[in-house]
Amino acid sequence: MTRERQPLALTMGEPGGVGAEITAAAWKALRSGDLAFFTITDPDLIRAVEAPVEIISDPSAAVSVFSNAVPVLPVKNVVSADPGVASPDNAPAVTESIERAVAFAVAGEAAGVVTNPIQKSSLNAAGFSFPGHTEFLEALTTDAPMPGGRTRGAVMMLAGPQLKTVPATVHVSVADAVRELRADLIIRKSLITAEALRDDFGIETPRIAISALNPHAGEQGAMGVEDAMIIAPAVTALREMGLDARGPLPADTMFHAEAREKYDAAICMLHDQALIPAKTLAFHEAVNVTLGLPIIRTSPDHGAALDIAGRNVARADSLIAALRLAASMAERRGRRA
Repeated sequence: MTRERQPLALTMGEPGGVGAEITAAAWKALRSGDLAFFTITDPDLIRAVEAPVEIISDPSAAVSVFSNAVPVLPVKNVVSADPGVASPDNAPAVTESIERAVAFAVAGEAAGVVTNPIQKSSLNAAGFSFPGHTEFLEALTTDAPMPGGRTRGAVMMLAGPQLKTVPATVHVSVADAVRELRADLIIRKSLITAEALRDDFGIETPRIAISALNPHAGEQGAMGVEDAMIIAPAVTALREMGLDARGPLPADTMFHAEAREKYDAAICMLHDQALIPAKTLAFHEAVNVTLGLPIIRTSPDHGAALDIAGRNVARADSLIAALRLAASMAERRGRRA
């Protein structure tokens, strides 16, 4: 992505977390490169981590100032932040930052949205009604058209250099996940994943591996019937649609190096089935990507890290990877348009 294109919009995240620290570190790492971003935040948060700030009023101004300072589009709501403390009082500013970033992306003024980590507990305490970023972003983009006739529906992917995983069920208990598991859910998430692999990652013929739910893929019913009754029919349906899909595969043998060579992304039945291997292989480089939206959205794969906030020890690797991936996705979409 070149700087002639629109910049990326980076949200504030939890003000009491490491968002400002990693934003400043990412700017220092990327300031002389090809991509540019602006952040929607309180300028004092960036100044507090000793990074130069340039106040902008429009995303288009970000590109020209990016080499010399962090372009900041100030939030309108008041922010009062103490490192390590997540206050519900900051919820209006946190959600404002997300809403404005999405609006810029929908309008084509930003190439995509990269979100700094939020603290869900403080937002919920302030009346935030969404389980997390993904659901909020889906609601904010409901009226925006999908590019190229792609399938709509927010899907979380963890994307690292060696592995891409998608959880079929996400932020629910294991017991609830089993109850929620359906063939149509697996089919929809697999199709959205395949479209993203093609359009956003440049994989023209995506290969999808689909995990089993139970040990040994149910051992022919001895360890559960869901694999035969729910997952296998979904795989058959996907293959009949022309998708290169295989499974259900025992999860304990899906993620070693030789197995990973046989697929481009893995659809996993449980949150931890997907996130444990992805984070084990690339904890500092993995990126949270929301597929199935009309805009590009990426995020670091870690939380607000309140325990280390204010100490200037937070690593910006995942945020840098998220910014680079968002820029790459934007460039690919531009070429396909």
